[in-house]
Amino acid sequence: MSNSIRSHSAARTTSVLVSGAGIAGTALAYWLNRYGFRVTVVERAPSLRGGGQAVDVRGSALAVVERMGLLGEARARRTGLLGMSAVDAEGRELRRSTEWTATGGPIGGPEVEILRDELAELIAGAERSGTAAAGPGVEYRFDDSIDTLVQHPEGVDVRFRSGVERSFDLVVGADGLHSNTRRLVFGPEADYLHPIGTYLAGWSAPNHLGLDRWEIAHRSDDDPNWFSLVMTVRDNSELRVFVGFHSDEPLDDMLPRDPARQRRLVAERSAHARWELPRLLRALEETDAFHYDVIAQIRMASWSKGRVVLLGDAGYCCSPATGQGTSVALTAAYVLAGELHAADGDHRTAYPAYERRLRDHVAANQAILELTGDRKARSETAENLGQVDPALEAAFRAALDFDLPDY
Repeated sequence: MSNSIRSHSAARTTSVLVSGAGIAGTALAYWLNRYGFRVTVVERAPSLRGGGQAVDVRGSALAVVERMGLLGEARARRTGLLGMSAVDAEGRELRRSTEWTATGGPIGGPEVEILRDELAELIAGAERSGTAAAGPGVEYRFDDSIDTLVQHPEGVDVRFRSGVERSFDLVVGADGLHSNTRRLVFGPEADYLHPIGTYLAGWSAPNHLGLDRWEIAHRSDDDPNWFSLVMTVRDNSELRVFVGFHSDEPLDDMLPRDPARQRRLVAERSAHARWELPRLLRALEETDAFHYDVIAQIRMASWSKGRVVLLGDAGYCCSPATGQGTSVALTAAYVLAGELHAADGDHRTAYPAYERRLRDHVAANQAILELTGDRKARSETAENLGQVDPALEAAFRAALDFDLPDY
């Protein structure tokens, strides 16, 4: 392993704006700062986002987190699930497994399942505590976003929503599935978004079920296109609740911008559910930790245009159904920062190298959804709980095969 901090004058004077303070954005900021770049992160939320689902760190991403010096702490914060079960509408247990969970996969393996917000906090905290001490530190602009972006031969002029105007050498869009940066530079979202017609909501609730490091899957006998899953997090102090459903209705009708309307839509689509769902849906109205979106992929012929480049879900979302988005984002952030470092900040060299290294890896991860449809998200029935889908297993093996470079 190299990761040496070479004295590159170009890197020390290259300013980079990263849009999005999720896992991809914070990881890229960490590595760029470590290599001496001047980094600004803009995030429309007032702070690092809370809530969100449990995410998996596996394959090459484990090595990335280890090189950041965070693997031990990430493992200490893992969800630590001991197994899962499936229940019917009356709450009767139909089957259980202590070898596998729907969200984390095999139990006892090297993979780390951790809450998305806790991982982002770890990464941002590492930069702030001096683990990435080679750089001048990362500037965070919360409660703000890019309003306009104009490229010219010497850089990129950015006007923020707050009215502040700044110029940067490079801009990275790490702002998720519905990337504002992608829209501004590459065009309408509809040109790149490939939904599968399934929608997923997640929120937090008190652990009134008394679960101990456990996950429960439930499907409705009345609606085969609806499913739910409950898991304990934060040392059993709370539950994360997930509800998914399929719809052929227009995307715009299913994705209202107003969070209150989103909550009502989820409640309406789950009104038929039994077991503990009525109580869990009441918690939906009482929590700030709520997320709702379509399960989709982003597919693009190129991830960069001029001085702007896309990272993670903004450029190549794999979809939550693959379980690979976080691992791909961590690996990609490491590679993008490494190529910029190796190229002394020259985007004309770094961006194509970044894409060449990652294209096949991204394609293999997106193929998990392409090969298996949305079975992973909707397969936790009593009949197949804990059983491995051979096609899915083969797709995962291919997706994890990546030779992580040294920089």
